[in-house]
Amino acid sequence: MDLYANNLIEFDAEKTKQLAEKYRDALAILGENPDREGLLKTPERVAKAMQFFMQGYAQDPEALLQSAMFTEDYRQMVIVKDIDFYSMCEHHMLPFFGKVHVAYIPNKKITGLSKIARVVDVFARRLQVQERLTTQIKECIQKTLNPMGVMVIVEAQHLCMQMRGVQKQHSITTTSDFTGVFEQAKTREEFMNLIKG
Repeated sequence: MDLYANNLIEFDAEKTKQLAEKYRDALAILGENPDREGLLKTPERVAKAMQFFMQGYAQDPEALLQSAMFTEDYRQMVIVKDIDFYSMCEHHMLPFFGKVHVAYIPNKKITGLSKIARVVDVFARRLQVQERLTTQIKECIQKTLNPMGVMVIVEAQHLCMQMRGVQKQHSITTTSDFTGVFEQAKTREEFMNLIKG
């Protein structure tokens, strides 16, 4: 049985077959010989890799948060910072990757800390743009936990800028989004100071 690494999700055999056929055709169109030894299994490998990269479409981020939601009378900032992520740019289907920093101030409900990282992964494992990824993470946490506020910062490198186009290898893109009490500059500043420390 083929499983996604560490996720215990089975590959869809029919989807794998269909994707592999398309990637085999793409190799030939690009001028390669898909029958040469080194490429014989490449279409199937890429088909499975793409299913892994896109597994977020089959996952429910709100259900993940709800699976470890607890009542707690804590009203200070909760921060999960330096969450590594990998995603695929929807414009060129090239990777972009970096770190996500998330803060929320609970309003009677908290969630398991690992669930915040899993929410990041669910949205990252889809075709994305960084701006949408930032907002989706924020909106999911706000809707599910109903905290006093949420703030998300994403810092990423985009291979579509580094490998092609302008080819700026050391550029980093930063996006942020926030709700509630994070609309106050003082609260945002506290978050920024804590993630820098």
